[in-house]
This record gives sequence, structure tokens and C-alpha cells, in this order.
Amino acid sequence: MAYRLGIDIGGTFTDFVAYDEANRTLSAWKNLSTPHDPIRGIITGLRTFGDIAGIRGIRLGTTVATNALLEGKGARVAYVTTRGFRDVPFIGRGNRRHHYDLAWVKPKPFVRRRDAHEVDERVGASGDVLEPLDEAQVEALADRLRHEGGIEAVAVVLLHSYLAPAHEQRVKAILAERLPGVPVSISYEVLPKWKEHFRSSTTLCDAFIKPVVGRQLGTMRRALDAEGVAAGLVVMRSNGGEMSLEAAVEQPIQIAVSGPTGGVIAAKRVAERLGLPNLVTLDMGGTSTDVSTVVDGQEKFTTDFEIAWGRPIQVPMIDIRTIGAGGGSIARIDAGGMLVVGPESAGADPGPACYGRGGTLATVTDANVVLGRIAAGNFLGGAMALDAQAARRAVAPLGAALGLAVEEAALAVVRIANNTMVGALHTVLTERGLDPRDFVLVAFGGAGPPHVADLMSEASIPRGLVPCFPGQFSAFGFTMADARVDRYRTVQLTSRAFDRGRAAAAMGALVAECRAELARQGHREVAIRRSVEMRYLGQNYELEIATEAEAFTDAEIAGLLATFHAQHEARFGFRLDDPMEIVNFLVTGIARTGALDFPVVPEAAGPAEPRSRRPVWFARGFVETPVYARADLRCGHAIAGPALVEEAASVTVLDPGKSLAVDQYGNLLISA
Repeated sequence: MAYRLGIDIGGTFTDFVAYDEANRTLSAWKNLSTPHDPIRGIITGLRTFGDIAGIRGIRLGTTVATNALLEGKGARVAYVTTRGFRDVPFIGRGNRRHHYDLAWVKPKPFVRRRDAHEVDERVGASGDVLEPLDEAQVEALADRLRHEGGIEAVAVVLLHSYLAPAHEQRVKAILAERLPGVPVSISYEVLPKWKEHFRSSTTLCDAFIKPVVGRQLGTMRRALDAEGVAAGLVVMRSNGGEMSLEAAVEQPIQIAVSGPTGGVIAAKRVAERLGLPNLVTLDMGGTSTDVSTVVDGQEKFTTDFEIAWGRPIQVPMIDIRTIGAGGGSIARIDAGGMLVVGPESAGADPGPACYGRGGTLATVTDANVVLGRIAAGNFLGGAMALDAQAARRAVAPLGAALGLAVEEAALAVVRIANNTMVGALHTVLTERGLDPRDFVLVAFGGAGPPHVADLMSEASIPRGLVPCFPGQFSAFGFTMADARVDRYRTVQLTSRAFDRGRAAAAMGALVAECRAELARQGHREVAIRRSVEMRYLGQNYELEIATEAEAFTDAEIAGLLATFHAQHEARFGFRLDDPMEIVNFLVTGIARTGALDFPVVPEAAGPAEPRSRRPVWFARGFVETPVYARADLRCGHAIAGPALVEEAASVTVLDPGKSLAVDQYGNLLISA
């Protein structure tokens, strides 16, 4: 046997999917996460699987970098910059998160001002060296840091180093020699783009988490070795590609949003098989909900991301928006007497009240249990019994405060959670000029399928899809991920005086870097995608324009400018005759490593038959509802609502007036 294993460490559950490459079959399972020791949750799941010797490769989505950044539990960092620019991380931007909150305090960067140091050197805006690096100062600084002690990592951000990196590279070499064992992050390797605050913030974040990520991934590898897992371990990047363990330790900022990418990858691959070009994905887990889009068959990427407000991280990542609405989101009555759901979560410990692990506060999962949508005896396929009475006891105080019956209060909790998710769907659809009626809502995560039918109605999305293994769908996506490398660099050129030689050299260098990086990971067949970020001269924000230009001939340049005009008009409703400016060059290298044959299900020999019936509360009260086992469903089966489709890690709730059909791969296709 040879298994490809995907592992997704979530806030409540750790999910596993194994693909048997010989028999082309899939198996999926999950167990409760262990937040204080994530490795223990992985080992527990591997022991459940049993055939450890048969694992050929492991692809891991981990929250180690995310948690370190969110919780502020990283290294003590020394910051080294050009003289006169020590305060860039502390000044940040002039905007405010809350315009009218006079008590609001800007978040601090991941460095203390006493640990911010300046050195004499200067590179101009055109890349010319205006003042050479004073290496004696760097050596003296390194000696002082070593003598004082306490510094665990160093971030180096010199002015305009994205144009001329020699000074930064020399500083790194000196620090590595005189501070052995202290990792050094330089902005040219982390983010070789202009805009000093973004570059300094991203580099500081990389240095801040580097020792933490290095320790935990090293511990994880040793724990796997001790279990006899000889398989190669790769980590999922925020851009949806994989990277080696060594590369993740060297540039941990690339895994800042590792886990949620798997669901988007899997949704895209499923849609390719079904011929569905436009998807909006909804990944609802225990602590949060992630939404994203696939438009014309392509996932959307962004560098506009903040792990916490005021701390931007500008590395390429799949554009995923996260909100605090999950199955474990806590419902409460606020100071104004209003029912509020989330963003606080009960997590895995103690978890929702119905878990029977000491939780007493009502959550979305408890509400679904009260409504009869989640069966107390079928959670995790019966492996984890739920306490329905504990769920009712948790929801009852909310009903009492609002003058509602327990079931009415539970429905209110679900509706408020739905409303929060509809808002998230609007941010990635209508706010970007996309028509929800052109999309299919793909719902996954253990908590997603119970809400899919409601969200279709409330967000005006006509079709829905619940994939196979929805509760482990992100882990499933990891088994299909490719190796991916993104390279980018600021090179400013205008349409008035376009330097085609400089443009071709910049693009060629980035292509070579992508090929070299993937070659170091053992990949030879590499597909290259090129793009540029452009704007009208004087604008402050750019549009990314895909291009095949290599030599930048007259025809290629004319096509690039015409495409920008058209995309600007489509996005903003107008075009200008002003000169255009190319700001950044971007190249992506992709090596296909995630090919997977989707298992098919047999054809139906007759109509679908429910295994049982039970009362389920919909809009106007309890309705006697047929309950189908997903394992019984075959290709061609059709079910009319109201109905439930139960499986080990989730349940699909089909409202009255909606119907579903089962396709050849076992996906549930829902329509109004």
C-alpha cells in the first residue's frame, strides 16, 4: 500500500484524509484537537489509521505560525535598518481601525524600540548606492547583541534593498557569523517590494515566528520518526502550494495562513470535474468560517492581508476571508439585551455544551442539536455521543431572556450565525461586482452542510454543493495540492518611456528563481505564470494583469496596456487617457504533484430510501423529516426537502422547497 495523507489541524478537530494510490480509494477520519500540544492530536489520528508503514507522504496544514502571530507568542526580535528609518515599524500607517473610538490604541509591532538599531548605508530610489555599508558598525552591533543576550531572531530591512540587495545580504552574512544559532530574516528574501511599512511589518513577522515554527516543526518531525513514520513531510503554503519542512523553517511567513487553503484547492478540483467555473466556498469549522471564490476556474490570490489589524503581511496567499462564526461560536445576550453569536468560541476544550466536556454556554452546534438537525447519537458516526439535554440547558437561558421557547431561541441563534456568514459571502461576491446568481455555494467543514440550504436562500445563490468528506475537506485538498513558488519584485516603468530590456531582465530573473526553487525541491516539470501590477500614473493602488510577455515586444506591450484599460473599466467603471505605470513584476512556478483519481459511486438501482425519520424544526415548527445515510446514496438518487443526509462528520439539512441530486462522484448537488 502507498498512501498520500492530508492532515488539517483545526481549532476543534484535527482532520485526516488518506488516498490509496494503488486502489484509488479515499478514507477520512478526525479526532479532537489538542490546542496545547497539537502534535499529540496528529499522533492520535495516525494511530487510529494503523497502517503507518504504508504512508508515502504527508501534507500538513498547520496553525503554528498563525497562532504565534495571533497570540503574540514569538521571539524577541532585533530590528536593523538604514539610519534615519528606525521608527518605520512604530509609525505604521495613519489610518485608524475605529474612527470615533478615542480610546483605541494602535497595535505595537513585533519589536521593542530599544531593540531597533540603525546602520550607516544608503541605496537610492533608482538602486544606486549612495552610501556604502559600514561593515564595522554591523560587526560592532552583532558583538553587542551577543554580549547583551536575549535576542532570538533578527529582521533586516534596509532602504530600497528590493532594487539592490547587496547591503542586506552582507548584513545577514555578518550576523550569521557573529550570532551563531540566531536566525536572520532579510526583506529582500521575504518581501522584495516597495512600501517600507509593509516590507518591515512582513519581515518582522517572519523573524518573530521563525524560532517558534522551527522548534515545533522539528519536534513534529521527531515525533513522527518515533512513531515509525518514515514518509516525507511537507507543509502547506498560504498560496495553496506545498513547501518542504526545511523551507518552511527558513521562511515561516509563507505558512501564516496554511490550513484554510486546502478547502479551496479541493473545491477547485471538484469543480473542474463537474464543469463548474464559478464557486464560492464556505468552510465552517468549530471556531471560524472561511469564505473564498473560484472565478472562471481560478482561485483568487491576494497580498492584502493582516493577521491582526495594523500588522500587514504581504506574501501571496489564496484570498480567504475569515469570520468568527463556527459551530463552537458562543451565543449570549449583550449589554443592550440583544442576542449575539460569536466571535468567541468554545473551541475543543471544553467545546459546546453538548460535547459533555464541561461547557455550559450555548453554541451554534448546541442550537442545531436542539432543533433536531444534528442527532445526538450520530456525531462522528456515533464515536462521540452528544448530550442533547445539556444543549437544551445551555440554550434555555437565552430563550428565557428573550421570551422565546427553547427551540425558537435555538433557531434565532442559527439565523444570526447565518446572517454573519451571508455578510462574509457578500464581501467576496457583490462587493467585488460578482453576481451571486452566477455561483455555486460549496459548503464544507463539519458545520457547513447544516447551513448550506439556508445560506443559498439568504445570499441569493441558486445552487449548492456538499462534497464528499465535507468534515475533512481541507485535508482532502492537501492530498491534491501542487508545489507552488511565487516570486515578485518592484520595478517601476511607465508607458511613456517603457524600458523593455529592464522589463525582460526582471521577468527573466523571476522565472529563473522559480525554476531554481522548485528544482531544489526535486521538481523538473514547471509551468510558469507571469503577471504585472499596474496603475494609472499617480494612483495609489494597483491591478494585477496576467501576461505572457517575455521579450516585451511592441505587440506584447500594446496588448498589456489594452488589457489594463479593459480590466480597470470592468472593475471601476471608467478608463483614463493618463499614462500607465507598471509597479511590480510577479511570476508563479507550479509543479503538478497532486494528481488524484476521484472515486466514483455506483449507479442507483432504485429510489433513495431513508433509514429513519425524526422531528426537525424548520421555520414554523417541527416537521417529521426523513433521514438518509449518505453511505446509502448512489449516482442518480434524488431527494426532495425537507430531509437530512447524515454522515460521520456532518449532516446536510435540506429545507422544504429544495431538492438534491447525487452525481457520479457522490457529491450532493442542491437546487431551489
